[in-house]
Amino acid sequence: MPDTFIPTDTLANARALAPELSARAAEMEEVRRLPADLAAKMAKAGLFRMVTPKSFGGLELTPREIVEAVEAVATANASAGWCAMIGATTALNAAYMEPATASEIYSDPNIITGGVFAPMGKAVDEGDHYRVSGRWQWGSGSANCTWLCGGCTVWENGEMKRLPSGAPDARMMVFPASEATLLDTWHVMGLKGTGSGDFEVKDIAVPKAQSVSLMVDQPHETGGLFKFPAFGLLSLGVSAVALGNARGALDAFAALATTKKSQGSAKTLAERQTMQAEFAKCEAAWCAARAYLFDEIDQTWAVATGEGAIPMERRAALRMACTHMTRTGADICRTLYDLGGGAALFESSDLQRRFRDSHAITQHIVTAPSTWELTGRILFGLPTDGGMV
Repeated sequence: MPDTFIPTDTLANARALAPELSARAAEMEEVRRLPADLAAKMAKAGLFRMVTPKSFGGLELTPREIVEAVEAVATANASAGWCAMIGATTALNAAYMEPATASEIYSDPNIITGGVFAPMGKAVDEGDHYRVSGRWQWGSGSANCTWLCGGCTVWENGEMKRLPSGAPDARMMVFPASEATLLDTWHVMGLKGTGSGDFEVKDIAVPKAQSVSLMVDQPHETGGLFKFPAFGLLSLGVSAVALGNARGALDAFAALATTKKSQGSAKTLAERQTMQAEFAKCEAAWCAARAYLFDEIDQTWAVATGEGAIPMERRAALRMACTHMTRTGADICRTLYDLGGGAALFESSDLQRRFRDSHAITQHIVTAPSTWELTGRILFGLPTDGGMV
């Protein structure tokens, strides 16, 4: 890979990194994080700058381009794809900050940011800054980050501030990673190489200019990417990892099936009719879910690049496609793991890792089963709080 940041052809850069990402999957699982040298290579490839506004030297890619790049990384290594997705999407904060502050943080071409939206922290209003304490779970890729962000409820005069809807006033606090303590809590079944452990801060001062609300604030940037729904963009990232991981499972099973023979059989798995039919069904399911996902991306993007806001029904349609891709990806990986038989059980098999990673991906809240309930209400025309759509 080149030694300097390449601001073009991110998909080609991702594909160029794929062989090394694939070869080091076991290493990542063992150390339970993205190694620093791989993170640096991914940064130079532009994978953490895909959402960063062009005004700060970022790529500001289209949602389709972002999904394609994350898909390519996750096809090689789902944990690396997940880290790319988190690093890219957390840079969305740059579009909501005052430009001068955002420039100070996000203009470094090799910066890696991370963090957690969930309001697990507390921010006390002290005038020109917030006094912040909190501990956040799921800090994917935090070990390689220069800046972190954490969602916080906002407090003033001893009381929690609330929005007109009655919901807590929650804001993302952006602070140097050096002010946080990383905790070794990432002992899990899947996505083991993401380093998604807890991080915490205690009584730090965060300037108000370094805080944003993706639900209340309006972006300063005017590009279509920043009119795109914030939670839809995060959902796209999660589903892109699922998309690539399932593709990797299909490729791994095809390689296994052309060489493996069951005990007492002269035929390879690929020569057996049952395997042929099941593999074809999995391939068709993947192609269909991918086509559905990209169709909804393109329809939403067409609205985002036009006049007016994106209606809740369109945002819901995008979220359904993301959830469908994530769940379908897990179904494919489970089926292929079953078809692989005893060979899929060994740690050397990609199929067992793809199976584990796929089911870890399904646990993210933006593509969890509750998404069906949220979007179902909208389909029925029932009153729905669209803030998280």
